[in-house]
Amino acid sequence: MLKAYALLTICVVVWGSNFVFGKILVQDFSPTLLTMLRLLFIVLFLSGLSFYKKQFKRVKSKDLLSVVFLGIIGVFINQWSFFVGLQTADPTTSALILATTPILTSFLAAIFLKEQLTVRMLLGSVVAIIGIYFVVAKGNVSSIQIDRGLLWIVLTMVTFAVMIIMTRLLSQRIDPLTITLYSNMVGLIVSIPSAFSLDTPLRISANVSDWALLIGTAVVVHGMAALIWNQNIRHVDASKASILSNLEPFVAMIMGLVLLYKPITSTEIAGSLLIVGGVVLSTYQRKRLKRLGRQSLT
Repeated sequence: MLKAYALLTICVVVWGSNFVFGKILVQDFSPTLLTMLRLLFIVLFLSGLSFYKKQFKRVKSKDLLSVVFLGIIGVFINQWSFFVGLQTADPTTSALILATTPILTSFLAAIFLKEQLTVRMLLGSVVAIIGIYFVVAKGNVSSIQIDRGLLWIVLTMVTFAVMIIMTRLLSQRIDPLTITLYSNMVGLIVSIPSAFSLDTPLRISANVSDWALLIGTAVVVHGMAALIWNQNIRHVDASKASILSNLEPFVAMIMGLVLLYKPITSTEIAGSLLIVGGVVLSTYQRKRLKRLGRQSLT
């Protein structure tokens, strides 16, 4: 149990650090090219893993359109908007906005999966939105100037929620590794022409350390960390694991301080507490209701 929590915590640290690493990478690579290169190394890693585990499977024709949609929206646009946003957006604020993904996912699940909306969910959403407004306004609630990059991060959050819903639907018929591999392949194919048409000018680093960071984050963040999380999540309480995942914004704050020398403000801490509190509040009731529902069937 202790080992499982330790490994899950490492995953959260890796994902929280991704905001700062992304901020560093977009200074030396143009965003669409960075997306293409990252997807290339993710696909290479997942392909090797699939062959090694002998799980390289074909997608049935009836699921092909859904996988293509997932690859374009949930993979390419998700990663592309993330890097476009980080060109100007603050990594800590970006992490806080993405922390609200479970709330949007809950609303989408209510629409498309017929899951129940609760008062706790609505109340938690309000608290989280207040926290985001407080952080974006930098404590001055009477006036607010929204960085354009944050609008791209909001798009990242929306596409991430769509990806979760699509993956949940497809996972009923296709194993997660196959879904991830093929959707990333689609994202890679779309990113190749996009890199040469959207990026003006096209920027690419000649520094070995930048390439090492790019490859390392691609493989570790989207490959190894996801696999470690999926393997260990079954050994711990789901609600506690969910709380662990909400620590990503705080990790982004600390990594921003260490690597970017960005001071942590009281406004960010207060907004973070509101956002994370709102997410916990909105998701707790859903887990509790599901547990009661399972008990009523036994």
